[in-house]
Amino acid sequence: MATKNQNSAAAEAAKKALEAVKAKKEAEKTRTAGGNDTRSAGTKARVQHNITHVEQQSVGKQDLLGIMNKNAKPYRIIAVILWLLGLGFEVLAILCFKKVIPWKFIADNPGWTISWIVCLALDLILVVIGSQLWKKANHLDPASEKNKAKFWIQNNLGVIIAVVAFVPFIIFALTDKKADGKSKAIAAGVAVVLLAVGVLSGIDWNPVSQEQVLEEAGIETGEVYESVYWTKSGTVYHLYEDCGHLNNSPDLLTGTSQAAVENGKTRMCQTCQTRGVKEGLVHLPDNTDTANNDQAKDNETGSETGNENETEPVDLG
Repeated sequence: MATKNQNSAAAEAAKKALEAVKAKKEAEKTRTAGGNDTRSAGTKARVQHNITHVEQQSVGKQDLLGIMNKNAKPYRIIAVILWLLGLGFEVLAILCFKKVIPWKFIADNPGWTISWIVCLALDLILVVIGSQLWKKANHLDPASEKNKAKFWIQNNLGVIIAVVAFVPFIIFALTDKKADGKSKAIAAGVAVVLLAVGVLSGIDWNPVSQEQVLEEAGIETGEVYESVYWTKSGTVYHLYEDCGHLNNSPDLLTGTSQAAVENGKTRMCQTCQTRGVKEGLVHLPDNTDTANNDQAKDNETGSETGNENETEPVDLG
């Protein structure tokens, strides 16, 4: 009787073990199917690009330089206007500090102090916006490195303007014989802080040269890339449609690298450049500055995702 019960228990245990094995296999099958579905869904989710061809407008190098200058001119004009307005507010700040303007609503303290601080704040805002527009123009129409002085001035004009926009106020404040020591210290301290902000905003941390743009696009050597891709925003063009930086950009424009430069895309995507070098499509000059390429790749992050800002691949021109 005991043997019969033991056999029955053994059979039951074997049956449960078999069922457990079957259940495990079913679970693995389900997970595999789920993984395949997920991968399939991920593949389907990849953006299908709507590509529009753009015709090249310029014939030669000089035509292209003319278009680049035309693209940059509006930014430069607006930048200069904003800078002039900023300098006007600096003059107003000096007059308010020296209590030259006899406006009744600022005639008493702390009205005088508030007035020149407000003027300096408006000065800073205009200077900073002007500097950003000027840097944008410099990337659309960069200066030639052949003229070292012009290249330096053009790329550092925002810094120069920031100095002009605040240093005279500091000098006038510190040399004002009617102001007391405390007022001078406050005025100089505020102006120095605003000066620092203005100078930092005016620095172009990754300047480009005319030669760099023309050589990178193959225009200087006559080896223009026949088919590159770019988006409406940003400043770079891509050699490959499947570049990870374009994953979130459904609408692309395509044309020659010269057409891309005509449309304000004056720099090759560093990811595409690295891949192009490996595949033999891109031939970098012997004096290529690797450090500058790495810096440009970092700056590229955040310029073509979503609303055509470039970021690191989701699967930064």
